[in-house]
Amino acid sequence: MKIWANRLDRAFERHQEEYERAALRVLRSGWYVLGKEVDNFEQSFAKYVGAKFCVGLASGLDALWMAFRMLKIGAGDEVIVQANAYIACVMGITMSGATPIFVEPNEYFNLDVTKIEKAVTAKTKAILAVHLYGQSSDMLAINEIAKKHGLYVVEDCAQSHGAKQGETMTGNFGDIGCFSFYPSKNLGAFGDAGCVTVNSDKLNDDFRTYRNYGSEKRYYNKVVGTNSRLDELQAAFLAVRLKYLNEINAERTKICNRYLAEIKNSAVTFPKIQENCETVWHQFVVQLGNRNEREKFINYLAEKEIGTIIHYPIPPHLSEAYAYLGYKKEDFPIAEKYADSVLSLPLYSGMTDDELSYVIEAINAY
Repeated sequence: MKIWANRLDRAFERHQEEYERAALRVLRSGWYVLGKEVDNFEQSFAKYVGAKFCVGLASGLDALWMAFRMLKIGAGDEVIVQANAYIACVMGITMSGATPIFVEPNEYFNLDVTKIEKAVTAKTKAILAVHLYGQSSDMLAINEIAKKHGLYVVEDCAQSHGAKQGETMTGNFGDIGCFSFYPSKNLGAFGDAGCVTVNSDKLNDDFRTYRNYGSEKRYYNKVVGTNSRLDELQAAFLAVRLKYLNEINAERTKICNRYLAEIKNSAVTFPKIQENCETVWHQFVVQLGNRNEREKFINYLAEKEIGTIIHYPIPPHLSEAYAYLGYKKEDFPIAEKYADSVLSLPLYSGMTDDELSYVIEAINAY
């Protein structure tokens, strides 16, 4: 039996007729950019998250760098971010000219709130909270720190569609929530897509103007903006998938609960769930002892035709892209330990009980 680390075809096949109807509706409409489909999805997703506004964009990375641009954070400013985040989070900061200030993650793979205040300086303008692997960061504590120091809060919700802390959904805690709808996300499009969620009328207007060449009215350009528009086709697909998002998240939870209950192997360390948080299990990330042990485990599973993915093997501060920041190995030992030990097990919509049992049995036999 061959098990992919992730597969997207089954999620499509489950609601294939609806997706195809949506595609034909858009194709036959003759309107393909910033039309009724985008309006409908923006309103539906804002309502789902609990935010006042949603603004559709071309990608999650655009959502991030535009967020800092709209907050007027740039050269000479600092933004606090966890050291084990995906590199796009850091690119969102540096593309606006600001400097990332790394903080170690906690045992839940998210920003360690006990270390934030030590990183705050006179140049700090914002905290970027990344809800990694589907679990909310401790937003209550982060917001309290931000309020104390007069900082903005930007949420990277690329992996947390539907995740909550208490009764509040991610994307509705900070000043701006940034979402990616890359196809592999819980709420995935069929190509690149993203959005921001905001509760500010001004930010809503600013994003809408900036995403469309800085224009509120065609050919009348208010600012030097960009071209980052969620297209009608992707919006139509996302509206279909949004109807089933709670069902998709419940399915992923069921799969991960079986992993937690049935894997019996001391070589594997399970992910932890923070109290008062509802994860949506974007990934099921286990830890092996070190890089060598992980490699042996990966090779063993590969022999069984079980795919795995490392999220992520190189922390941003050690990447070639950010060598200019001057960090070196051991500067953030917890983040580096995660990079050497984490491994994502197979997890996707439509994963069968037999496939799941096969993975569990293989791990238990390791």
